[in-house]
Amino acid sequence: MGNIEDDFLADAEDDRLTVEFIKNYLPQEVKDKFTEDDLYYFLDVIGEYYVDLLEKTDNDDEVDIDIDDVAAYIAQKAKKEKIGDFDPEDLRWVVDGELEYGESLEN
Repeated sequence: MGNIEDDFLADAEDDRLTVEFIKNYLPQEVKDKFTEDDLYYFLDVIGEYYVDLLEKTDNDDEVDIDIDDVAAYIAQKAKKEKIGDFDPEDLRWVVDGELEYGESLEN
């Protein structure tokens, strides 16, 4: 049972670190448009997008992520779920920040 709790805590810590990275990555004019809760929501939606993308991929080749598609997906889902009406251009910064955080872990 401890393994599930440990995994949950590790995932929560990774999300916290990712959100902190994104907050520091965003330009000031964009940073002011999003709350921390918004960033956690966006992170969840980005994860859903990646899962859907991977399920549609038939092979083990590297998956190419289109930042514009991800940003548009987040904007559409947030509007549909009545979270907010966000500009995909602003959301591009969030997606790019999430990708940069992932790359920073690889180095």
